[in-house]
Amino acid sequence: MAAKKAGAGAKVKASAKANASAKAKAKAKAKATSAKGKKTGAWSSHPIMPTAPENEPLLAKLRAIALRMAGTDEAINHGRPCFRVREKTFVMFLDNHHRDGRVAIWCKAPPGAQSMIVEGDPTRFFVPPYVGAKGWIGARLDRKPDWAAIEALVAESYAMTAGPR
Repeated sequence: MAAKKAGAGAKVKASAKANASAKAKAKAKAKATSAKGKKTGAWSSHPIMPTAPENEPLLAKLRAIALRMAGTDEAINHGRPCFRVREKTFVMFLDNHHRDGRVAIWCKAPPGAQSMIVEGDPTRFFVPPYVGAKGWIGARLDRKPDWAAIEALVAESYAMTAGPR
């Protein structure tokens, strides 16, 4: 009886291992191409959205700010450039996201800061879709941004994401 149980356990383990391997292969394939065959971001099946040439200087400025912080890297998340620390996104660059007409960043904001900042200057700041409910803030880069304020927002988001060392 014990031998029978051991044999059944081995079969279950082998089956689970084969299933996990098949899932991992399918996930890797999904990350590599979208349903339409376009190249996609590393973290999702969203197609990589190119930054408009006229907005490259804004992305370059954000990149310079974000990559100065310890342990950060740049990746593609949901088809958009983002900056991470310890593989967690702390700021995303969005160029006409779902044709909203904005060039902006989305980043974390401290509890209670989102409404204060957005209400203080709604022409430059907004509550972004999807992550706004989690306290993130959107900051427009296409309306003469205050780069010192942008840098402060990015630094705060980085600190909240990186946590204590």
